[in-house]
Amino acid sequence: MLDRVDFEPLFFAPFVSSVMRVENDWIDHNGHLNMAYYNVLFDRAVDEAFELLGCGVEYVKSRRHSCFTAEVHVRYLRELYAGDPVRVTFQLLAYDAKRVHYFEQLFHATEGWVSATSENLSLHVDMDAKKAAPFPREIASCLSRMKSAHASLPRPEAVGRQILMPGQA
Repeated sequence: MLDRVDFEPLFFAPFVSSVMRVENDWIDHNGHLNMAYYNVLFDRAVDEAFELLGCGVEYVKSRRHSCFTAEVHVRYLRELYAGDPVRVTFQLLAYDAKRVHYFEQLFHATEGWVSATSENLSLHVDMDAKKAAPFPREIASCLSRMKSAHASLPRPEAVGRQILMPGQA
C-alpha cells in the first residue's frame, strides 16, 4: 500500500485543460456554439487551473475565500459545433497581492485551431466580508511558481486590446 504523499504541483507552460466537448444544448439558432457557452468552457478551464494553484473548491469551502471575475475580454475567432472536442490553455500574465491577470485560448482539441481567446482579471475575495483580500502565503507561492514557468511564453498579441471600429482612435 502506498502512503499518501503531499507534493508540489508542476506548472507547465501554458497550463492545458482536460478535453471538454461542446454540448448539444449549447447550440444556438445560428447552428453553432452560443457565445455564452464559450465563457462556460473558459470558466471550466479556470477551475482546473485554480485547483492546481490551491484555490479550488475545497479552498473556497474551508477558507471562505474565492476568486471572482472582475473583467473579461473575449474574442470569437472561429465557430464550434455540437460534439466538437476542445481544450483551453491558461497563461498567467501577472498577479499581485489580491489580483490575477491571465489569458486563455480555446482550441479545437483534434484539429488544433484557435476558436476564441479570453483575457481576464480576477480578484481574490473574502467571502464573508465580500471584499478583495490578499492571497495567503501558500497560494501566492504557487502563483509565483506558475508565473516563473509561464515567463518564457510570448505575450499574446491580443492582450490589452481595445474594441474599436476601423479608423476609430
